[in-house]
Amino acid sequence: MAPSDRQRTLRSLTIIVGLQWMGATLGLPLLPLFLKERGGTPTMIGVIMSAFFVAGLCTQFVVGHLSDRVGRRPVLVAGLVAYGVASTTFLLPLNAGWFAVSRAVQGAGAGAIEVASLAAVSALFPESERGRAISRILAAQLLGMAIGPVVGSLFPLSRLGWAFFAAGVASLLASWRALHADLGDDVRTHEELPPIQWSSQLVGALVAAVSIGLCIGVYEACWSLLMNSHHATTLEIRLSWTLFCIPWVFLSSAGGWLADHANRKIISICGLLNAAFFLSLYPHVHNNVILICLGPLESVGAALSTPSTSSLLSQGATSREMGRRQGLSTTANTAALAASAASAGALFSVAPTLPFTVVALTSAVCTLTLLWWWRGVRGRVRASA
Repeated sequence: MAPSDRQRTLRSLTIIVGLQWMGATLGLPLLPLFLKERGGTPTMIGVIMSAFFVAGLCTQFVVGHLSDRVGRRPVLVAGLVAYGVASTTFLLPLNAGWFAVSRAVQGAGAGAIEVASLAAVSALFPESERGRAISRILAAQLLGMAIGPVVGSLFPLSRLGWAFFAAGVASLLASWRALHADLGDDVRTHEELPPIQWSSQLVGALVAAVSIGLCIGVYEACWSLLMNSHHATTLEIRLSWTLFCIPWVFLSSAGGWLADHANRKIISICGLLNAAFFLSLYPHVHNNVILICLGPLESVGAALSTPSTSSLLSQGATSREMGRRQGLSTTANTAALAASAASAGALFSVAPTLPFTVVALTSAVCTLTLLWWWRGVRGRVRASA
């Protein structure tokens, strides 16, 4: 594919991903409180939130294999449609427990979207440009996450089901654009897929996915509950999500440049330790204004390091291996998310500081093992690669 065609495809993917993430986050910051009003206990909320990740865990490697076999566009479209349909069910007058099914279908759809979009970008762009291309997709995700909660503020907690309905519509609109996007698939279903090239580099990338997944799981289940325990308003909760995203949107391109020009290993490890540090800090801050302001500081480290982590996952891989590698990474990430979210609700019931502290320590230990896994891995990529 010509460079101009690659850029056109990248623009289409950023629009698709941004639209889907904007819809997905319209009501997400208040979902634990929505479930609480529907009769959910903290433990039940953790289980419902984890259903999203368990479904992804069970399907992401499968959809990665399918994207290598039949192409990335069918997988992307199917994921968007599944997410859209499941989101509309939040309008139904059900008790909290029933929404575990909706979250599971959303999780399977979201996993397919992430795997297909990142596999497409990794296959289309050479290694020396991949960090910057991936950073565009990540920026689209975070831009959608920044806009979603603000638009979602139009929906009070009592009408949050309509926010999820709007999310479904946004996902279905994105599926229509994906259906007409040229993702540069070069699929030969009559040929055997090449085997995955296992190495310490790939194992390290999976460990990195686990490390960050552990942290995100706590936020998914406990962040709104933590702020609510400090008597935060729903606007403050939404604002905390939006302000976290803004630095990432503006600095993601810098993170992509670093991934293509600096040592990816060092940047990735520093970013993961940064995430664990802030996770351990948040429950000890009892002022909501300070808490909201700390989020953007954490976001700076994430924005500058995530493209490097993503680039290390696909570095040296063949085009028809990208889907399965992304599937493995998202599966590892989702497994950590599911375990973290499911346990965090129960730990929060014991003490609000407990899930943040325990998971931060676990994530930091995982990150430090990367010094071993990536000890012989090439951190810098030459332009001719």
